[in-house]
Amino acid sequence: MTESVPLPERTVIVQEHLRAAGVDTEIRVLPDSARTAAAAAAAIGCEVAAIANSLVFVVDGDPVLVMTSGGHRVDFTVIAEAIGAKNVAMAPASTVREATGQAIGGVAPVGHPAPLRTYVDEALRTHDVIWAAAGHPHTVMPLTFNTLQALTDGQIIAVE
Repeated sequence: MTESVPLPERTVIVQEHLRAAGVDTEIRVLPDSARTAAAAAAAIGCEVAAIANSLVFVVDGDPVLVMTSGGHRVDFTVIAEAIGAKNVAMAPASTVREATGQAIGGVAPVGHPAPLRTYVDEALRTHDVIWAAAGHPHTVMPLTFNTLQALTDGQIIAVE
């Protein structure tokens, strides 16, 4: 992070959660939005599969966060089976904002008003460094798979 570039308010909240968890990582402010895995990968200079997409689903009525590889398409049936759910659907933008305090395209794995039940795509394990949104569509942060899993207390699952 360049000190002269102020972090967006939601990213400051994410940074505070990271510090409280003892995670030392550099949040980067990108010049353009990284709302998609492809856009984030292009801006960072990494493989799309190394992007940790933060997807919020409504699972049996409750919001749930799934951190999935940008190289995967989520299969709702696979997720439902992996987590023992009857109904899995994408959360509408209003639910994402309410559950995370963040906008779609910038949802971080932490920094939410209350912790969300979280699942982590096992495919992210194959990357030494993965990149996640940091609370705003213009901010990203590098993490390791183990850090992401520990930070979110996420259960590791297959998503496709």
